[in-house]
Amino acid sequence: MSDEYEIKRNIPVQSPILPKELRPDSTFQFDCHKGIACFNACCKNIDITLTPYDIIRLKNRLGLDSKEFVGRYTAPFAMDHHNLPGLKMVTKPNMTECIHLTEEGCGVYEDRPAACRYYALGSMAIRKKESTRVDNIYFVVKEKHCLGHFEPREQTVANYRHEQGIEKYDEMNHEWYEIILKKRSSGPTVGAPSQRSLQMFDMCSYDMDSFAQFIQSSGFQSIFAVSEEETRMLLEDEEKLLQFSMRFLKQVLYGETTIPVREKARERRTSERKEVWTLRKKEAVREWREQQEEDKYREG
Repeated sequence: MSDEYEIKRNIPVQSPILPKELRPDSTFQFDCHKGIACFNACCKNIDITLTPYDIIRLKNRLGLDSKEFVGRYTAPFAMDHHNLPGLKMVTKPNMTECIHLTEEGCGVYEDRPAACRYYALGSMAIRKKESTRVDNIYFVVKEKHCLGHFEPREQTVANYRHEQGIEKYDEMNHEWYEIILKKRSSGPTVGAPSQRSLQMFDMCSYDMDSFAQFIQSSGFQSIFAVSEEETRMLLEDEEKLLQFSMRFLKQVLYGETTIPVREKARERRTSERKEVWTLRKKEAVREWREQQEEDKYREG
């Protein structure tokens, strides 16, 4: 069997994706450099979905906190029919050109997103039938404007990923892709996520500053047995914090318990919530009765 075999998917005839699945040791012909006539053409018509690690690298490069970066440089979109929150890189006003493109080239090149690093390769996270492991498959994306495919350089997928610094990005985003893939593969058996779950996904994926505050909150600390030392370590290392946020998401969404829970914490939390709801109900009844009395006086 050839080291390149057909992707078992329906790909439109006009799709720029070549219908070959590549493995790490597969070779493909491509090169991109400043001397090529189409240099930066791919940056002038973008559709870039950002990953959690993309956000961290870019916000830190630009000296912004998570909310500032997301507000200035991203556009929200729904990743599925349940409105799972996703973010795309914004373009320059009234253009399709990347907001970070300059006359000299990419203005954030050292911290460019994973999608930019992969081009002109594509990557997709898959879980094969009857397997619990998530793997990446690769394929060539061949767009008409790109002349890099005619450059006389052949290289393996593994070498290209290493040269473009993709390995770190894939490592940091691996569990995030697992979470998304698990949701998609579960289908109707799981049902629509709650609004609270969507908010948690948004925070854990795109807002490490808020997540850092969250793990220091009394509510979190009363439930999860995370030591002061571990909390300090997470707050000092944003990459470790991102990995911890993915563990937290898996625990909240799918019950994959890797963060220890304090003894009787759930029962205590449930009891506290019942007390709060009881007080709210009493207050609502009191306000309703007062309103009824006021209405009587008005009618009189």
